[in-house]
Amino acid sequence: MSEFLAPVKRILVNHKIKLSVLGIILVLWLFCLPKTLFIDPTSTVVDSSDGFLIGARIADDGQWRFPKMDSIPKRFKQSILLFEDEYFYKHPGFNPISIIKAIGHNLTKETRRGGSTITQQVIRLSRKNKNRTYWEKIIEVFMATRLELRYSKEEILKRYASHTPYGGNVVGLETAAWRYFGIPAHELSWGQSAALAVLPNAPGLIFPGRNEQSFLNKRNRLLKKLWEKEIIDQTTYELAISEPLPQKPVPLPDIAPHLTERIRNEYPGQRITTSIERPLQQRLNILAERHYRQLQSNEIHNLAILILDVETRKVLGYVGNSPSGEKHGNYVDIITKKRSTGSTLKPFLFASLLDEGQLLPNSLVEDVPTVINGYHPQNFDLKHVGAVPASKALSRSLNVPAVRLLREYGLQKFYNKLHKMNMESLDRPASYYGLSLILGGAESSLWEVTSTYASMASSLNYFSTHSSTYRNLEFTKATYLQNETKDYGEQQFDPLVFGAGAIYSTFQSMYEVNRPEGDENWQFFDSSQPIAWKTGTSFGFKDAWAVGVTPKYAIGVWAGNADGEGRPGLTGISAAAPLLFDVLDALPNSGWFQEPFDDLVEIEVCSKSGYRASPYCDDAKKEWVPTRGTRSGPCPYHQQVFLDKSEKYRVNSECYPLEDMVAKNWLALPPILEYYYASSNPNYKPLPPYLDGCTILDNNLMEFIYPKKNEAVLLPKDLGTKTSEIIVKLAHQQSNTIVYWYLDETFVGKTQNFHELILHITPGDYMLTAVDNNGNRIQQVVEVRSASGE
Repeated sequence: MSEFLAPVKRILVNHKIKLSVLGIILVLWLFCLPKTLFIDPTSTVVDSSDGFLIGARIADDGQWRFPKMDSIPKRFKQSILLFEDEYFYKHPGFNPISIIKAIGHNLTKETRRGGSTITQQVIRLSRKNKNRTYWEKIIEVFMATRLELRYSKEEILKRYASHTPYGGNVVGLETAAWRYFGIPAHELSWGQSAALAVLPNAPGLIFPGRNEQSFLNKRNRLLKKLWEKEIIDQTTYELAISEPLPQKPVPLPDIAPHLTERIRNEYPGQRITTSIERPLQQRLNILAERHYRQLQSNEIHNLAILILDVETRKVLGYVGNSPSGEKHGNYVDIITKKRSTGSTLKPFLFASLLDEGQLLPNSLVEDVPTVINGYHPQNFDLKHVGAVPASKALSRSLNVPAVRLLREYGLQKFYNKLHKMNMESLDRPASYYGLSLILGGAESSLWEVTSTYASMASSLNYFSTHSSTYRNLEFTKATYLQNETKDYGEQQFDPLVFGAGAIYSTFQSMYEVNRPEGDENWQFFDSSQPIAWKTGTSFGFKDAWAVGVTPKYAIGVWAGNADGEGRPGLTGISAAAPLLFDVLDALPNSGWFQEPFDDLVEIEVCSKSGYRASPYCDDAKKEWVPTRGTRSGPCPYHQQVFLDKSEKYRVNSECYPLEDMVAKNWLALPPILEYYYASSNPNYKPLPPYLDGCTILDNNLMEFIYPKKNEAVLLPKDLGTKTSEIIVKLAHQQSNTIVYWYLDETFVGKTQNFHELILHITPGDYMLTAVDNNGNRIQQVVEVRSASGE
């Protein structure tokens, strides 16, 4: 019995061995492919919003290898299948007939013939083109069958087209189409498609002046085959064979180089479709070059332009720098770099004050010499106008009123509001910046500032079109990704930062009164469409800004030197604003913002002071102001005065009959405001003097101009004399008044009409006293110090 079973056992053992071998082969086959077939680094490729290439950066291994294609153009697909693998859709990854023919050819002839399918070629490319041995062919066939199970035929074809070499460091069909013909692959003609179909078979043919006839013959044979197969007609065939062959690689488009470089850092090796509008970007490049040529005559070498869509916050135009050359740092992307903000934050303060009812758009604000804890802000022109409408102070970018208003509003409060607006660049405490925050003491980027302006405009638009509501994530940064949708949060009735009325009033002020003054040539400001805009200039003339918004667009412009070198004349109004308006003219007209009547209220305001009209304001007018503007106080400058019958002198009941008094309403500014205001406003009428015999005891009649309160007087170094000269100065509301001056109760002189006096003084602390001939008296401590430190 055992003898009978022995052969059976041997058969079973042999079958088990065979089954085990087959099992091992099956496992090897199932797991023979790596998880990721190609791990080669790819180029960073950037497309415009219409899908057109606008920039690319070479892969880390030095190859121009675009990311995997999404689809294969029809012309190339038919060309490559006819040339390389006519039975691609019928075989399981290898073609036995082709393999047998190739073996026979290679054994009998000196030339070599390949029998690889496209699937096998994908495997060979993934294995880095190992030596073509029969054993390697077996491996390719083995892996090719597995590849057919993992991917569809279309996916395999995409991988072939994406990783095939095309000569030099050009890899992939899309790369080759751009490098050799300067067009995307889907625009290739039949002649171009055929040329690229035969090129991977012999990539050395591409070198100009070498093998051109061989290359031409191969391409034309393929075109003839396409005609014979009736894939193309005779006319197409004749036109295709007349097309020239590709020569040396052509440069890739690079119309937004700084954005492309930014994407290379943020999304390396990916193909990114941006929101850039290609025709607009090309226009911006022309404008940037033109203005650079003008600015470089003043040794201003760098500039930047950013355009955002207000509604989506998407980037429409991105010029990161001028074409100035490497010597002047043209590789620096200015848009993302932090620079001194100049006056670009002033509209945010203006809107904050309006929103809380602390100010009305045209209220007079003080513009007089100011010292706050040793900080002495100055206007650009080093002059003062005494009092100026808030809207005009904003448009003229006056520094002194801005600092005084910031102190009134609260530094920390304003700083907190800027953080609510997502201005992340303010990464130090408010105390670090101090009141200079409003004058450029902080740094931000053109990206951040323009985004914030766009968010303000978007908030106003949304309020007007969505039942007077806001969104709780309105202030968000811009994006250059075409497919990214920003989350602006949920609807709410309370504004996140500013009410719509405050924003509209701010924009209206920036549009209506923001016109240059002086005798310069300002015709470039006459734009065909309205815009709310603001300029800024940093200390030392290092940064020039111009930022503006319309209902559809936010435009940011910066000019200066990337290395921080300041230049005379490098101001926002002269260096950045002309470019801003040229950019505006390149954009479609977007009209003006809708008035947000649900957040505005009509009140009576004093036409002269801009405050809410008091009973003493004769000339009042109706004006729409933010809703909380009703909280603002009445006009503090209008008062009722009593005059004699001639209306030339002021009187009171102690010196003039009551029945003969004439009551008049009068705009009377405090002495120091009046001193500066009257010189620039010839129509201003100071209060009439008192009639002789009328007592005047009014401490508000006089005010020191110099020395300023809380400011030390600095004497020059000792030049061999014991004393130095200083000038003391005050403003008095009465004409022909005599003022007697005292230093520590010692009489030092008198003045009349023009109250300026030269004092000979040594370092020390003094009490300065001024008394007029009517007995009115003011005093101030004067601190005198030597420049030598004594």
